[in-house]
Amino acid sequence: MGLNNRFDRDSAVNHRANGLSIAHWRQRLLQEINLDDLAALGMAQRRARMEKVVGHILSREGPVLSPGERTTLIRRIVDEALGLGVLEPLLADPSITEIMVNGPDDIYVERGGRLTRIDAVFASENQLYQTIDRIVAQVNRRVDESSPMVDARLPGGERVNVIVPPLSLTGPVLTIRRFPRPYRMDELVALGSLDEAGAALLAAFVRARLNIVITGGTGTGKTTFLNALSGCIPQEERVITIEDSAELQLQQEHVIRLESRPPNIEGQGAVVIRDLVRNALRMRPDRVIIGEVRGAETLDMLQAMNTGHDGSLVTVHANSAGDAIYRLETLASMSEVKIPYETIRDQIHNALDVIVHVDRGADGSRRVAEIATVASGRRQEVRLSSVMWFRPDPLGLDKVVRGAFHRAPLPDELSARLVLAGEAVPPEFTVPSAHLAEEVK
Repeated sequence: MGLNNRFDRDSAVNHRANGLSIAHWRQRLLQEINLDDLAALGMAQRRARMEKVVGHILSREGPVLSPGERTTLIRRIVDEALGLGVLEPLLADPSITEIMVNGPDDIYVERGGRLTRIDAVFASENQLYQTIDRIVAQVNRRVDESSPMVDARLPGGERVNVIVPPLSLTGPVLTIRRFPRPYRMDELVALGSLDEAGAALLAAFVRARLNIVITGGTGTGKTTFLNALSGCIPQEERVITIEDSAELQLQQEHVIRLESRPPNIEGQGAVVIRDLVRNALRMRPDRVIIGEVRGAETLDMLQAMNTGHDGSLVTVHANSAGDAIYRLETLASMSEVKIPYETIRDQIHNALDVIVHVDRGADGSRRVAEIATVASGRRQEVRLSSVMWFRPDPLGLDKVVRGAFHRAPLPDELSARLVLAGEAVPPEFTVPSAHLAEEVK
């Protein structure tokens, strides 16, 4: 059954539930069930037990419903008691990557990079607030006028952002971002996110311990690509990941995961990314992977890359590979340590080797838009050399993005580094491609 059809049935159930709300049946369930008995059960067993109890309650007290309506009502009551109510069927749908609740009557979901408004609604703004409270309570946070913005994470790993009035003028806004299963590089090639030659080159970069920055806008797949790229790290290495919200799913055996911590209700106890970067360097890492740099920790990251911790991977928000350089310069200058602009630029020159820019097309497809290497030196304006880029064809009536990956020879210095590391340079990056030859003409 489609999701909208399911919510149509839910609406019919609400209309025929004998004038009693889902909250009423949830309360009756909580009155009859022993919560201590449920605590020792797994989630599936807990749900099955609660559905059985709800079924008995409805048989005694409930309205006359068809079998399908009765099943739907039971599911909704248990969802409300055990989970997140209206959001439960959305979280159970693997095709949904993002859920956006813009008040109780306005819910959007993202599937395949496209936004769609759905028919589901919360019964009231109060019910939406109850759902929000249930989420943030799991991380010992609260949402009210004194603390109107909160980031949290669901038990399944989904990242949650909440913002409420007075900051939000449209009522309580809840955004849930789900993270897909980890992809391998060959799977991204099969999806058209990059070609085999590009994947081989990036894998060689990772094994040769080059420092790589992945850039892109919001929702372009930076974390997904970082996760896939990390699969090229040798199994015997010790990897430390640092994130605001744990999203990475590395497959290596020796992985230490660090996550920042927001301040508690009293505003104390915060641990920021910068603290974790400094601590990670004392933990004998072979690799340091930072989910995203947003502030002063950028300077610590650059210094780490410059002091023997090569092979690092990091993401940063930027609209292009070139913009990423200026973004890193700005973020590094946010440190309380006052460093001349020229020194920051030298730090970038010495630290960065490769920038991979990912983008999302008009059809929602995500792919590598450019692979660029740092071609300039100390005391120079930062100059990048593109070794691969995607050139889209004009968009057709079907709105599907098509195009081709173009390649250029790898700079001699970078080729030499790969060879010294025992890596072969893919032949596609040793001679000018036909596409490049045509452009030169």
